[in-house]
Amino acid sequence: MARKPNFLILMADQLTPFALGAYGNRIARTPHLDALAAQAVVFRSAYCNSPLCAPSRYAFMSGRLPSAIGAYDNAAEFPAQVPTFAHYLRLAGYRTALSGKMHFCGADQLHGFEERLTTDIYPADFGWTPDWEHFERRPSWYHNMDSVTQAGPCVRTNQIDFDDEVVFRARRQLLDMARSNDRRPFCLVVSLTHPHDPFAITQEYWDRYRDADIDMPRVRLAPEALDPHSKRLRHVCGMHLQEVTDTQVRAARHAYYGAVSYVDDQVGLLLGTLRDAALAEDTVVIVLADHGEMLGERGLWYKMSFFEGACRVPLLIHAPQLFAPHAVTQSVSLIDVLPTLTEIAGGGAAAPLLAPIEGRSLLPHLEQRGGHDEVRAEYLAEGAIAPIVMIRTGRHKFIHCPADPDQLYDLNDDPDERRNLAATPEAVPFRERVQRGWSLESLHQAVRASQQRRALVDAALRVGRTTPWDWQPRFDAAQQYVRNTKTLDELEQAARFPPLHAAGAPKPQV
Repeated sequence: MARKPNFLILMADQLTPFALGAYGNRIARTPHLDALAAQAVVFRSAYCNSPLCAPSRYAFMSGRLPSAIGAYDNAAEFPAQVPTFAHYLRLAGYRTALSGKMHFCGADQLHGFEERLTTDIYPADFGWTPDWEHFERRPSWYHNMDSVTQAGPCVRTNQIDFDDEVVFRARRQLLDMARSNDRRPFCLVVSLTHPHDPFAITQEYWDRYRDADIDMPRVRLAPEALDPHSKRLRHVCGMHLQEVTDTQVRAARHAYYGAVSYVDDQVGLLLGTLRDAALAEDTVVIVLADHGEMLGERGLWYKMSFFEGACRVPLLIHAPQLFAPHAVTQSVSLIDVLPTLTEIAGGGAAAPLLAPIEGRSLLPHLEQRGGHDEVRAEYLAEGAIAPIVMIRTGRHKFIHCPADPDQLYDLNDDPDERRNLAATPEAVPFRERVQRGWSLESLHQAVRASQQRRALVDAALRVGRTTPWDWQPRFDAAQQYVRNTKTLDELEQAARFPPLHAAGAPKPQV
């Protein structure tokens, strides 16, 4: 690539890597992602830094751990003063745009993006603030088991409405940038809400799979055999309130696979538009997710824990002109994306970052010259009653919470996380790293104080006249299609791609 590369970042919501062919799944029908992965650097041990939508996305954009920026839960404000990769790339001369979900809470709904093409699917206010002081009260707005017990095919859903718009706007943006006189490189983030629950998908995608082909959970545990945090998740999601049959589990997984195929088709459309716009050769394509999905493993659904299904994410970086396709086995995380983007944008030189970050560049991994092998992560939201932290390095994963017994798993020998080794000497250095890396009592107090402030602010802002923070996309119809501000020839020539002069064709007669 002779010029600074473009970035097309494709994010799926709640997409576990274990449902993708690139990570060994033999059921998923994802030809577009499979083809992309065959020419990409595939990170086989990538993790989110918090297994929940908003805090994971804030960490991804800022390169910081959730506790460093107050990104505690799905109603936490993302401070406008926190630099994101969108800010850094704009300073490096990039045009930045977002189409789809990013779950920003607070008045700043851009966070460095120059353009935001759609609204968000989730609210931007503080209404989803959890309350650790009253854990026994199940929040009415949170997950329940209807997503599983009512799984199946449908004609239309809220999520299909949203993602269809997200992809339409993103494809239009790619073509608009190709036709534009603005020659800056771009960073376009396209963020879908699928395959997030509820587990419902159109008949077209449901019919791509047969019921008999759908795999069932590998690990089945009785509720009384679960760890304390998992028991709390069963409470907060109402998993104990409805009996779930094997037929319903299979239907939910069937619909999830269908939604994964829907995501794959959207990826295919976007990559096709990238090629049609003659942008593919100069564009680094990154595929990732904000967190995973348990899909009934251990009797759990959704995310919110540090078991592999919930916290592992796919991470593919496709740039065959820059990086030879290969697999990376070291453990990395989403906070590593920011320094990676800034280094690639700077031609491989470490970019001067104006604020501290915890993320580390993936460039050594991409160039096959080593790289780090460590993930730190935190969970500070619904289902917790105290901070939960995780360290992943080498063959081990260590999970610590002041309210619960420790957990240590050797993922090489025990990929299903059945044998807790926390009582062995191997756990000692991990406990020491937790003590050095976190002040958990101070963090607990900070989380509770934030919850109390946000609950007060949310209650006050619902009294009298309300001014929502939800993003309102703005389109100037006076500048679209055929208008009398330009001649018809000028309008048609500007909209036609590729340009007529580039093809050597004669000027049309009107």
